Amino acid sequence: MLAKRIIACLDIKNGRTVKGINFENIRDAGDPVELGAFYAAAGIDELVFLDITATNEKRKTLADLAKKIAAVINIPFTVGGGVASVEDVSVLLQNGADKIAVNSAAFKNPALIANLAKEFGSQCIVVAIDTKQEADGEWYVYLNGGTVPTTKTALSWAKEAAKLGAGEILLTSMNHDGTKAGFALDITAAISKAVSIPVIASGGGGTMEHFEDIFTTGAADAALAASIFHYGEYTVQQAKQRMRERGIPVRL
Repeated sequence: MLAKRIIACLDIKNGRTVKGINFENIRDAGDPVELGAFYAAAGIDELVFLDITATNEKRKTLADLAKKIAAVINIPFTVGGGVASVEDVSVLLQNGADKIAVNSAAFKNPALIANLAKEFGSQCIVVAIDTKQEADGEWYVYLNGGTVPTTKTALSWAKEAAKLGAGEILLTSMNHDGTKAGFALDITAAISKAVSIPVIASGGGGTMEHFEDIFTTGAADAALAASIFHYGEYTVQQAKQRMRERGIPVRL
């Protein structure tokens, strides 16, 4: 059984790491380069940096920031936000990123996933899906940093993205984001079982039990967290030790 990964997410706005709740009420969480170095030293498996306002502001993700981060860490890191072309991905990879997350642009132009996979290999293409459970109980895809609803379900889009050549799915529950009340187990499990590529669960991690649940009941390959690590509620090693004690394979 492959080791489960614990990933720290750094949402970037105006060059700073920020954290919100349900994609709103954003507050500062520190310098992304310093935090990246801190997490790498603390034993995190991977890092994800998301420029959360790039798409709405119609600008590109900051390649300079990727270069600075690459200089201070020795673990894989993913960069996303405003990525819309082969050229965008090329620039970020040249500046040190290991993987690239695509979201809104891929949804609007699904052929982009196939083009990126062909050009760079599926292993470095992460399709990020922001999803929200509506009153009818269904989970729908949202675009542009969670501001634009669509009528497509997260499950159907995840299946399509995987067929097109995505290497991983980064699934973020908007309902759970920043609440620290637990991950979205049902939709994560449904997608994990429907696709043959790894699924990273994001949104809601607040206790060690939540991580256990997402790796077992939720069938996720990786769990992404921000608040509990950013603000020192748990250390990365505490999380990994707990998983090991529960028989969940992790890299210590």
